[in-house]
Amino acid sequence: MNRILLLSLFILLPSLLSAQLVNIESKRMQTDSIRFTLNADFSFNHTNNDGVQVNQIDAALTTQLKSKDLRKIYFFLGNYKLIDSKEGNLQNAWFLHGRFNYELNQLLRFETFLQGQYNQLLVVEQRNLIGAGLRVKWMDRERFNGYAGNSYMYEMESSDRAETTNYNHRNSTYVTLSYTAESNKFSVTNTVYYQPLYRDLNDYRILEQFRLDIPLSNWFKVFTTYNYYFDSKTPLNTEEYTSELNIGVGISF
Repeated sequence: MNRILLLSLFILLPSLLSAQLVNIESKRMQTDSIRFTLNADFSFNHTNNDGVQVNQIDAALTTQLKSKDLRKIYFFLGNYKLIDSKEGNLQNAWFLHGRFNYELNQLLRFETFLQGQYNQLLVVEQRNLIGAGLRVKWMDRERFNGYAGNSYMYEMESSDRAETTNYNHRNSTYVTLSYTAESNKFSVTNTVYYQPLYRDLNDYRILEQFRLDIPLSNWFKVFTTYNYYFDSKTPLNTEEYTSELNIGVGISF
């Protein structure tokens, strides 16, 4: 079993979401009393990035560890991917995210996080940030779950094309709603992020993601996601968008 786990770790490590705003909600693991969880996804996706079409083969790895009292959660996501564009360019991209979550009560949690990412295809090639905020469970029903969060972020954005490095204070707000069928044959989740600058509300980013998961066994699933990312003001003073349809398979341990 340990050999299988390690082999899966090395095979499925390469991946990265193409937009610079990443939906961490889709990577969270709702595992109740299970203290350690490891998930891996493998997929093919087609991306239209401001008219530049990109084909990608992706794999994503996430892991989560809970304390004995289940009130503290440590979460890590690490990705790397090779990108093949229509023009034949090959580029490297990486993404790292670490998060600590502490339960204040049944509805409210405190969160703090670190994140670093690089993608040569985008106007903002590199973004590093640190942040903290609150997360609330606003819906808790048998088949429906809803969460909302608000955080402060301090970020560094670097653009080689614009020859700029910016240090920003930004707000991050998200709302997510998920539904699991009574038969447990499928589940759907929709999440929206909104991230404006405090000093200029006209400078903002939006990410909308819809995800469908169909489990075929306790450890194997197929999934489909659709992402739309919009940046109202890049370092080149232009707008940037990404539309992404993703179909793939995943395994869990």
